[in-house]
Amino acid sequence: MESFRTEYELQVEAKKLRVEKDILELGDKIAAFKDGKIPDDKFRSLRLARGVYGQRQLGVQMIRIKLPYGKLSSNQLRRIAQVSDEYSTGRLHITTRQDIQIHHVSLDRTPQLWSDLEKDDVTLREACGNTVRNVTASDNAGINPNELFDVTPYAEQVFQYFLRKPFGQELGRKIKIAFSSDDQDDAFTFIHDFGFIPRIKLQGKLQVKGFKVLIGGGLGAQPFLAHVAYEFLSESEIIPFIEASIRIFDRYGERNSRNKARMKYLISKIGLETFLELVGKEKEAVQFDLNRDQVKPLTEFEYEEQTAVERDDLYTSDLVYNQWIRTNVFLQKQPGYLAVFVKVPLGDFYTDQARSLAYLLDSLNLPELRFTINQNIQIRGVKPEQLSPIYLQLEQLNLIGSGYGGLTDITACPGTDTCNLGISNSTNVALELESFIRTNYPKLIEETGIRIKISGCMNSCGQHGLAHIGFHGSSIKTKEGTLPALQVLLGGGQTGAGTGRIAEKVIKVPSKRILKVVQSILDDYLQFHENDEAFNAYYDKQGNTYFYNLLKPLTDLNQVELEEYLDWGQNERFATAIGVGECAGVIIDLVGTLFFDAEEKLFSAQEAWIENRYADSIYYGYAAAVHSAKAKLIEKGIRCNSQHGILTDFDTHLGADFGYSDSNLFSDFVLRINKEKASKVFAKAYLNEIEELITKLKVKNEY
Repeated sequence: MESFRTEYELQVEAKKLRVEKDILELGDKIAAFKDGKIPDDKFRSLRLARGVYGQRQLGVQMIRIKLPYGKLSSNQLRRIAQVSDEYSTGRLHITTRQDIQIHHVSLDRTPQLWSDLEKDDVTLREACGNTVRNVTASDNAGINPNELFDVTPYAEQVFQYFLRKPFGQELGRKIKIAFSSDDQDDAFTFIHDFGFIPRIKLQGKLQVKGFKVLIGGGLGAQPFLAHVAYEFLSESEIIPFIEASIRIFDRYGERNSRNKARMKYLISKIGLETFLELVGKEKEAVQFDLNRDQVKPLTEFEYEEQTAVERDDLYTSDLVYNQWIRTNVFLQKQPGYLAVFVKVPLGDFYTDQARSLAYLLDSLNLPELRFTINQNIQIRGVKPEQLSPIYLQLEQLNLIGSGYGGLTDITACPGTDTCNLGISNSTNVALELESFIRTNYPKLIEETGIRIKISGCMNSCGQHGLAHIGFHGSSIKTKEGTLPALQVLLGGGQTGAGTGRIAEKVIKVPSKRILKVVQSILDDYLQFHENDEAFNAYYDKQGNTYFYNLLKPLTDLNQVELEEYLDWGQNERFATAIGVGECAGVIIDLVGTLFFDAEEKLFSAQEAWIENRYADSIYYGYAAAVHSAKAKLIEKGIRCNSQHGILTDFDTHLGADFGYSDSNLFSDFVLRINKEKASKVFAKAYLNEIEELITKLKVKNEY
């Protein structure tokens, strides 16, 4: 029996080899694509799964760096800064999924960029595309005074477990997972494919950790609120549940129409009860044992015993500093420790600031940074006497803005700056709005009951559907041309414990009138709301029509100024220039390509078997069978929109031609993956049979 250390070292070495293989493969695929050996759509799917995303400007790429729950060390921050300087422009963008994006990267240099990041254990794998995306979590997880337990280790375990899993590589659409630290639900679990909120259940005298589980939520152009799958699911069951659900989604989910391909549509189509029944059966094939050593608190930072501190103890005679204390500094659950939130406008900061922040962490012996869902930065483990040097350093870095989590802390996606799907500008609008509110409504800087979020299109990357006051990019036709416009939405936000509300569309207005829109809404609320009446309560009381009528005068196009034809921050007349969305890589319906894919997956299956990853091996084999069956169906002119449809159509139209019958269905042959345990013996037999199947199906094909 090898020692734990030896086993750990073997795991590290295996991971290193997989990473090296990934990077070499990306380089090979780039070369093959440039030689015309790989179709564009096929290559797009491959590069997206490796964090390489096309942007609005031709010839360069956006790189999304995947940071589970936004956590990173000072060394990782330095590494990201080095990579941005070397391969990009020196600008770093924090996303609403706690990732970092850098832009204007040459495609040819992405393998070396990835290799550099991996020196500090930072990955690009599955940061984009139809994969399991970054796992997000409450930024205050582990320090939240109201949490039942720290969800961070569970988020980490889910992230690590699903990285490179074969069933998560070519899904119909992306999967998003979130963990909230308490019922306030600041991770917005109710709009995720999977959302988890901590629960503790008494079983006799034992306290069992688990989660309330939400499933099937999503924003986008057609938002869905998540369903409650379980009020309590034990900690050991969450990964088997996620895996079984993704397998079912992979098999039954829509493949042709990207607008109906998210998991929320599958659940809506077949019903939650049927979906959970399928998941229950699929779980029999999932082998997972919870390693309790892996769900202990992850930080190596040891909190020393400190005297408890109250917020009043932190104030000085400096009024500006005191406002920063009130809005940006929070008491941790660890007595005597504080968390500092650094407000980052638009989520954009630069490599010199990043290096200074890394130095700050090291010089004060602080444990880590976390990027937040609201595109800011959190520094934790701060002692009261460290606040002053932190404040002074942030002041030098121009990162001292107060109002974290409030009205002036505006969320915005990159929009037309870099995104193919952007319709009108979101970033400059956000900056103008913040400046306008700070100047005209200084008393509202500390208002946390109203949030503004902006997206460049209806796809919700800026989470406009979750805002009390939300906007998404649009356009308005006039006799003289086209105006940049913004759709106004009101009344969104979380309501707690996995429930929430989606903002409702009110009216569309020219973009250059947006300051007057916000002014009208705020003035009306301030004048007419009752004491302690929250904004959304006031919106509900007055109703959508009331706000439509309030804002209707701002839509009058009888007198349009020439400036209104220029979008915010632009010098040229506005014109819509919407490209093709990058996230929805399609499957190429070419017979030869599909057989080639099947053989690649069979090779991956055999590699996984050699590495003793039998469950992965079996699933790769399953995928190879599905791809080869699809190739034969397409050859016969039969098209399917789901993996389940491929199997049943093969039974109906081709099964008899290849020796299958009603008592020996092709689908039953393939779907043994959810009836047999993932053993070495079964995996080997299954792969041998799949290899024979592919050979048999290819006989009549020449390509």
